[in-house]
Amino acid sequence: MSIKYIFENYLISNHNKVKFSSKDIKKGDVFLALKGKNFHGNKFIKSSFKKGARFCVTDNDDYDYNEKIIYTKNIYQYLTDLAKRKRGVYKGEVVGITGSAGKTTLKETLAFFLKKNNTISYSLKSYNNNLGILVSLLNLNLKSSFSIFELGTNNFGEIKYLTNIVQPTQIIITNIQSTHLENFKTKNNIAKEKSDIFISTYNKKRKILYLNVDSKPEKIILNKAKRQKNLKIVRIDKFSNNYFIKNISPKNNYYKVVFSINRKEILLNTKSPIKFRLNNLLFCYAFFNENSLDIKNIIKQQKNLKPVDGRGLTHNITINNKKTTIIDDSYNANPDTMIQSVDYFANIKKNHNKKILILGNMNELGRDTHKMHINLLNKIDNYNFKFIILCGEFFKRSIKKLNNPKNEFIYIESKNKIMNYLSKFVHNNDTILIKCSNSTEINKFTKLLLKKVI
Repeated sequence: MSIKYIFENYLISNHNKVKFSSKDIKKGDVFLALKGKNFHGNKFIKSSFKKGARFCVTDNDDYDYNEKIIYTKNIYQYLTDLAKRKRGVYKGEVVGITGSAGKTTLKETLAFFLKKNNTISYSLKSYNNNLGILVSLLNLNLKSSFSIFELGTNNFGEIKYLTNIVQPTQIIITNIQSTHLENFKTKNNIAKEKSDIFISTYNKKRKILYLNVDSKPEKIILNKAKRQKNLKIVRIDKFSNNYFIKNISPKNNYYKVVFSINRKEILLNTKSPIKFRLNNLLFCYAFFNENSLDIKNIIKQQKNLKPVDGRGLTHNITINNKKTTIIDDSYNANPDTMIQSVDYFANIKKNHNKKILILGNMNELGRDTHKMHINLLNKIDNYNFKFIILCGEFFKRSIKKLNNPKNEFIYIESKNKIMNYLSKFVHNNDTILIKCSNSTEINKFTKLLLKKVI
């Protein structure tokens, strides 16, 4: 038997073995020595074997090979072929989640409820691009009943490519929002791109589509889905007969939410009726019901559900001996999610003089970037906050266009200067919401802020 034969059977029969960071290697793992921005992963082969790696895969032949190292000329094609082989022998339900925003949060939410009584597999973090999908498939547990994958895109043709590999049997499209407009130009184009996940030409295994139709672009998806044969459409919006929010009513210190699930009422008491989180619960209720799973498991566990890191998770920290609450929503942002987060923050039952907003650039919005940032600031000015800190070139230009704002908008150019400002002007029991696109200065500031006490 060849070393490749032994390796491939090892990878297909085992799960959670593939790592592309040598820091994560444990005994029995497989290290992918990939080409990085500054150097090739071959540099870490020796350290990976010292940590207990069973095999290493590389496309760089500048190495002294042995029986543990698999060389292939095209590493991504090799991994793709292996991932397709593993998907071909998997018998469980494959859930594909796509949409403009909320993919990771919904994936984590559904996994949270499913894993209580089922063996499941699901992608780590936001593994929704080509490499992430391949690693997630190769790490699939063949004994799991359900496996959950995120499928992301920032350009045309990527969803059909990833769909062809993953072949999801059940599909959830979270929403269509103003993301990656640099390439897509319009939300209608985004809707068409996302629709490829259920088109039979690319995905012959699809059976069910879960959809929230709340906008014209989402109606495009619905109309395309209706033209597909042998595809069941499950809606969770106000026009659904089976899964919808019947009522939200404010009480003294909480909100009472009434879900209608297959003509049965389910009650939820919550301090913050955030729309996308309620929709996530609806998606989960619909999924459980359509798969004949006990929805009582969701009812029992939903009080223990927490936001995902960087997507609304709350931290209590001390800034200059002042107790402060941080709502970390710094993973990503677009005009739609910005307004949702600000609206939620404004309606938290707390004195507005104790609320601070810190906002960073919204990236990849294309030709209307400047306009969208100005519009956002004008909408935010309808609320009242203690002060609002802005950072990033787009906000630097936009803040100059504000006409007599009632809020105090402060532009600060760097994370260190923001730190200094907060240490002077934050008071005890202030709450700070941080929202921005990934890889911005505010995103870096948030990581720094949560690492230490200022």
